[in-house]
Amino acid sequence: MLVKICGATSVADIAVLAEAGVDLIGLWHGVRGGHAELSATALGSLAAAARAAGPEPVLVTLASGVPAVRAAAELSGVRRVQLHGYQQPGMVRALTTACPDLDVIKVLHVRGGECVERGLIAAYERAGVGMFLVDTLGADGRIGSTAVRIDESAAAEILGVTTVPVLLAGGLTADNVDMFRPLLAHQRLAGIDVDTGARDRAGRIDPVKVAALNRAWTVQEEMS
Repeated sequence: MLVKICGATSVADIAVLAEAGVDLIGLWHGVRGGHAELSATALGSLAAAARAAGPEPVLVTLASGVPAVRAAAELSGVRRVQLHGYQQPGMVRALTTACPDLDVIKVLHVRGGECVERGLIAAYERAGVGMFLVDTLGADGRIGSTAVRIDESAAAEILGVTTVPVLLAGGLTADNVDMFRPLLAHQRLAGIDVDTGARDRAGRIDPVKVAALNRAWTVQEEMS
């Protein structure tokens, strides 16, 4: 069970997450207006800090242009990129063709219990997606960090039709793991992705919450 914490913005955040034993750290670049948006320089330095500390850095972006994504990946040296917007299968195909060593995670958005991209899942897989991440949209259509809990049935449906691993996101905390117990043993579920649920009231990454998340989800996975 992989644990990914999204939105690190400092070397101190990296140190906290590494100490807590997380596997993946999401670094935002190309998320205009996002609370954790990084400059190209900061992206490179934090990706290097993550690699030195142990967790794998993941570029998280809304960018839909292959040149921009490729440039950010090459500058930072990341090997995984999370396409968090509505990038189409054609863009994914162009990216995986241009950057064959780059692992692409494509976010699938859930709204009202339905996956917005349900009809494109097979096309994304053919285009070279190596992993999906299932997340919820805000009531206003906002993408990412909504703290809206993912619909379990929608997540289960996606797990049932994909052929690649899936990360689960959307309002996950250390306290609601039992709601997802039926999904934990699914062979496609690779792990969880958390942003809001790993932060304190001031919006800072909270080492206590991160440790609790890691402990709760990995222990539950072992028990399932």
